[in-house]
Amino acid sequence: CLGHQTIGQAFGGIVERAPYIMHGKTSEIRHDGQGIYSGLPNPFTATRYHSLIVRRDSVPECLEVVAETDDGLVMGLRHKELSVEGVQFHPESVLTGQKGKKLLSNFVLQTGNQKEMVK
Repeated sequence: CLGHQTIGQAFGGIVERAPYIMHGKTSEIRHDGQGIYSGLPNPFTATRYHSLIVRRDSVPECLEVVAETDDGLVMGLRHKELSVEGVQFHPESVLTGQKGKKLLSNFVLQTGNQKEMVK
């Protein structure tokens, strides 16, 4: 989640306190079905551990919001031209389960490994 926040801030967004602290809690994540979200159900349940977020109205033009909670909090950002993508939630958490493993497999595939790791 810190990487996601750093991406947002590095390209001009604002990181601020979240409206509520999420430590070890799950949320439904809605996404665009592209990139690291390819092949994942929409929505899927993911684990969150954070007290900061990228403020939605500060997301710069070069980034797009590609995942969010039901209440509109930014959960995923993707650069429109560069191979840069970040998530606010924790795909590696046991509470995210197989969906997180699939997302991480998609990430590895995007970085050059051509063998699917998780179906």
